[in-house]
Amino acid sequence: MDAAGRLELIKELCSFEGRGAGTDSERRAADHLAERLRQSGRHVEVEPTSVHPQWALVHAVHALLGIAGSLIATAQPAIGFALVLFAALSAYLDFESRRYLVRSLFFRRASQNVVSRGERPEAPVRLILCAHYDAARTGFVFGSMFGLFNRLSQRRRLLLHPLRIFFWGGLAPLLPILGAQMAGLDSGLLQVAQVPPTMILLVALFLLSDIALSEIVPGAYDNASGVAAVLSAAEDLRDRPPQNLDVWVVLPGAEECLVEGMRGFLRAHDRELRHDRERSKTMVVNVDSVSWGRVSYMLSEGAVASVPLDRRLIDLCDSLAAADRQGENRFRAEPMRYGQLDDALPAQIRGLPAISILGAEDGTLAPWYHTTDDVPAKVDCEALTRSTEFVVSLVRLLDRELGRLPPAG
Repeated sequence: MDAAGRLELIKELCSFEGRGAGTDSERRAADHLAERLRQSGRHVEVEPTSVHPQWALVHAVHALLGIAGSLIATAQPAIGFALVLFAALSAYLDFESRRYLVRSLFFRRASQNVVSRGERPEAPVRLILCAHYDAARTGFVFGSMFGLFNRLSQRRRLLLHPLRIFFWGGLAPLLPILGAQMAGLDSGLLQVAQVPPTMILLVALFLLSDIALSEIVPGAYDNASGVAAVLSAAEDLRDRPPQNLDVWVVLPGAEECLVEGMRGFLRAHDRELRHDRERSKTMVVNVDSVSWGRVSYMLSEGAVASVPLDRRLIDLCDSLAAADRQGENRFRAEPMRYGQLDDALPAQIRGLPAISILGAEDGTLAPWYHTTDDVPAKVDCEALTRSTEFVVSLVRLLDRELGRLPPAG
């Protein structure tokens, strides 16, 4: 697939307006992508999964529980502490893609994962090329506030990510304060210290509610571009297949409600991907938002706590970037840390080596990220081509490295 073909695919995917998690438009987009893969000669399965698309409302409830606990603690410290503890625990497990507590109380919607298995099941390593196809909701926080956020240094952006402020500035500080009150300490200083985190939760409540009520963006950058890069890379790898890799293509839905689609895929294939280690090992390369900026490979990710991604894949990216800088420097690749979660995180947490490839500039995402300006006209075809070629080069480098290793056992 050439640059024109990738752009055409992005336009086709963006024509499914409002393809948010769990919508009819998202399911139609999945069927369209499955047909595209079948036309390229791959066997495809469209796997249904159920998701909770109301992620912003879920965390608005966490904020509301924190506010209620803070207020109730003035009269009943134990009850207030229990409410905040439950909210903090539920929010942490949810953000880290581990377990759902409050989210499990919300209604479910049907979503779909597009899964195309490889043609070399006997290969020593199963490599999953992954890119989500659903689109996000916008909101006030992604407008002028996001522009101010992008002006910070990369380290400060990591520390001051809005979701980290919500958790570490709002929910977490209330626990020791209310714990001290529950222990019988009666001090005006405790009540003063209680105000800032409560105000942070109040602001978070309004911002999260605004996201929940906002419209769904076209999603050309995030993440029709990633889908185009993965399908293009898969075609290249099918024409010249790697010798030591069984290349899968997985296009999850419902990533924008905090990676529920990928969680569903991993849960459905748990034994095959994780427990059947005698036959093969599974690795994941996730491609997300690659139609702008430089090629960036993630070192770690996580909404409230940074989880390191696979060291081996990072080393391969480092080697590829270093060799490229000494040559044509066409990739302009750089490592990146960002306080987000995408489809690489649930795989890494569940023991599958994973890495994410993004398009960014000095650690910042595109200015139109999660806005209605994320349209195909904004696509930088050169950036998309660089990212696609980087993914293909990474896969071939991994294949060569595996070819130099002695057989297992």
